[in-house]
Amino acid sequence: MRKPDTRRLDREIQGTTRKLEAVQQRELWPLNGAERRAILAAMAGGSYRVVRGRSTDRAERRLETAWNSAQTRLISELTALQTERQRIVNEHAKTKAAKKSSGWW
Repeated sequence: MRKPDTRRLDREIQGTTRKLEAVQQRELWPLNGAERRAILAAMAGGSYRVVRGRSTDRAERRLETAWNSAQTRLISELTALQTERQRIVNEHAKTKAAKKSSGWW
């Protein structure tokens, strides 16, 4: 019996891992539209307050919250993909064991 076909999931897991590492390094490319807008709005608000000579605490909190939400989203996606991969492997092992035990030996 062949190995379970998990190539598609493995590719997705690898891509999501790359996206998670990019978000941890504060790169914008893996973000979805809402996350990108939130980060750019926080940056614009913070830069406006810097120009006015005011405190940027609230803008920094909003920026950190946006990055954390993007990171949380990617972690949950990665967990779901890994769980699905494990389910496929377990299902394949169960099928293989059932096939072996049903032999005429």
